[in-house]
Amino acid sequence: MKQMYNGIINIYKEAGFTSHDVVAKLRGILKQKKIGHTGTLDPEAVGVLPVCLGKGTKVCDLLTDKDKVYETVMRLGVVTDTQDMTGKILKESPVQVTRETLEGVLEQFRGDYDQIPPMYSALKVQGKKLYELAREGQVIERKARRVQILELDLLEIEADGIHVHMRVHCSKGTYIRTLCHDIGEQLGCGAAMEKLTRTQVGVFKIEDAMTLAQVETYAQNQQMDSIICSIDSMFTMWPAGRTNASVDRLLYNGNMLYRKDLILESSGGNGTEKEKISGVGKEPESGEKIRVYDSNGQFCAVYVYDGRRRMFKNEKMFV
Repeated sequence: MKQMYNGIINIYKEAGFTSHDVVAKLRGILKQKKIGHTGTLDPEAVGVLPVCLGKGTKVCDLLTDKDKVYETVMRLGVVTDTQDMTGKILKESPVQVTRETLEGVLEQFRGDYDQIPPMYSALKVQGKKLYELAREGQVIERKARRVQILELDLLEIEADGIHVHMRVHCSKGTYIRTLCHDIGEQLGCGAAMEKLTRTQVGVFKIEDAMTLAQVETYAQNQQMDSIICSIDSMFTMWPAGRTNASVDRLLYNGNMLYRKDLILESSGGNGTEKEKISGVGKEPESGEKIRVYDSNGQFCAVYVYDGRRRMFKNEKMFV
């Protein structure tokens, strides 16, 4: 029987590949169809791309929502139609920007920021992707979307005075090339993104990412299990609960569970020790989430506490 891999793998997406290319190549390497990525990364961009396998595809939407960290090179003095250096140059301007001036402009973008998505993006308008309309020469009005720039650090201004290195920690849905473009507008000289590296998505970091060639080697050596993150490892911020054998069937069917049906794990007095509690102790708050395992220790679902009914209800099943 052909093996089905389940979980999440941290891929280093190389330049020249689309996110869809990565998924297609992994399907060939792993010989399985059920694979999905967690959000697009421009073809020329590189870095972290978590890819979900098998049952792990159920967490794709959860990983898409995670904060992301990027390192980018912004080129001052140029405006392009794609907001990066792969596009057509629309305008060039002289650059006389001091570090102090640049720091002052960057401060304006820290925190909440209303960003207008670029025309060259995969967002859909009336069923058609914006980049498809852009290639037809159309420019469609786009509504600004609220994004959050959690950190925006100026790392280096190169000796030429036009190449600026930055680190950006941002919320989902943030376009770094649009951020570069908008910074350039505020500086008055224009700017476009020249390079982009995604260094982190949630818990996945670039130093742990694997190239497709490395994954292929692991697959050939039948060592894939050593590089696949388990599905429940995505939810370690929540306590765990385990059913007893008499309740397993209710769990498998996604039924609501009473607290007495679960052996719950909670933090001990020092915040690191674990103690087991069953049907006693502090009442959970409505909306609290737990990882639920069956009596054999198999991860099955994420449940959320319904304070009104005083029961845990199924939020997402993985069996």
